[in-house]
Amino acid sequence: MPDGVETASGTAGVPGGTTTPSAASPRGVARLRGWGGVAAMAVACALTASLALFALPRTGEPAAGPGAGPGVGRGVQVKAESAETCENPEASLTPSSADGPSVTRIKNRGKLIVGVDQSSYNWGFRTPPTVTRQADGSVKEVPGELRGFDIDLAKAIAKSILGSEDAVIFRTIPTNQRIAALESGKVDLVVRTMTINCKRIQQVAFSTAYFQAGQQVLAPKSSTVTGYDSSLSGKRVCTAEGSTAYEALEEKSFGAVFEDVGDGTKDDPDLLTVPNQLDCLARLQMGEVDAVVTDNALAAGQAAQDPAVELKGRPFTTEYYGVAAKLGDDDLVRRVNQVLVEYRQGPWQKAYQKWLAADLPGISGPPAPKYK
Repeated sequence: MPDGVETASGTAGVPGGTTTPSAASPRGVARLRGWGGVAAMAVACALTASLALFALPRTGEPAAGPGAGPGVGRGVQVKAESAETCENPEASLTPSSADGPSVTRIKNRGKLIVGVDQSSYNWGFRTPPTVTRQADGSVKEVPGELRGFDIDLAKAIAKSILGSEDAVIFRTIPTNQRIAALESGKVDLVVRTMTINCKRIQQVAFSTAYFQAGQQVLAPKSSTVTGYDSSLSGKRVCTAEGSTAYEALEEKSFGAVFEDVGDGTKDDPDLLTVPNQLDCLARLQMGEVDAVVTDNALAAGQAAQDPAVELKGRPFTTEYYGVAAKLGDDDLVRRVNQVLVEYRQGPWQKAYQKWLAADLPGISGPPAPKYK
């Protein structure tokens, strides 16, 4: 299948319901415009995402899967800084091309398994399937491909470890299952606009930062919401479960309504807190919520697709995306950091121009790496 795509259940070639832009624009991707088209895309993505990694435990629950191999130290990054004393969560292990147990395991398998998104425009999204009629009158459908900034980075890591950017299996995972996917061994890495922070370094091991973003408000252009401020009072605000946006609202909501009754239980309606961030856009378009809080990097892509919404105010946090690995997979983290050293020298800028510059302009380059 294109790009070695799998769902997390391991079924190869399942078309991912993302009705994403076709390859017609100057940047290779034509944009969907209008509420209807994007809503249809979002609903389809939500259905697919609701199935992805269905069997994974929630973060914090015991996770099935192989433990660390002999001689593998666990929790190196966690022990360095506790959540209470954490001051420099972006500091990662020094780069290395040496093969340790984690890299050797991947080489023996012959494939790198990476958890990604399939519904974030310009970051990780699926192109529409192609349908052709055969000479005998039958119809042949070829599933769409995964594309985007994160997808290009994942391919670069696969090429470094295995010699080919095609030696990768992509498993699409919802926002709230990124950590569980690593803990259970379903994926080797997560490359999915995942913010590095003090809480998460207790749960996963991060590479150095490869992108800087910030939380911002997305709302209809006609809305009275002006940003992350008192204009949110009484407004219904949507965020993704397990996101830093949700944590920000927990700390300061300005009177916004942002929690579902029954959050995290079988009775959770997934209205204000949803599995995938794109689900929030669908809620916004259907009038079920008044605003969305998410990373400006993701929101810019959504605003580019829909002329009826826009970013409000300014980013109110500074956040950094990192590639996440399972705690204890230190040699794999070091290898990813080595890839990033080289990636920052040119491929990063090329990917930025291809996927992000038009809708998120003015970024001169990647953040400088920090090491322990």
